[in-house]
Amino acid sequence: MTHSTRTTESPDARTAGPTDTILRAVQVTAVLSVLNLAVQFLTAGQMFPRGGPVDVHAAGAIVLHVVTGLLTIAAVLYGRAHRGPWWPAVLAALVFVASFVQAWFGEHTNLAIHVPGALVLTVGTVWVTAWSFTRAVRR
Repeated sequence: MTHSTRTTESPDARTAGPTDTILRAVQVTAVLSVLNLAVQFLTAGQMFPRGGPVDVHAAGAIVLHVVTGLLTIAAVLYGRAHRGPWWPAVLAALVFVASFVQAWFGEHTNLAIHVPGALVLTVGTVWVTAWSFTRAVRR
């Protein structure tokens, strides 16, 4: 008597390779960056007018440096593995560098630059995140 075995995994799951792992790293670090920015917005909103969680906001800035740095590395690895596109890696690197500029202006209480800078970081991060989940990435 013969038995057939049926697998529940998709054909894509069986052929997953290193580039799929790199793409997953881009997606995870991108989502973590967006979530961190959301926390930054929440803590910033609590700081005014009563002074709120400055330490949490400052720690979030450090976490933002780490996750956007990891996002940049993952996007570069993805670009190398697929021979492009390079714009996500460049945009991730710009966001990474901008996070340090943003932190400097936040530390020196120049909110006229710090607040618009937060929006620039958010747009760049969301753009890379959205790209990482498009069908074009999986081709």
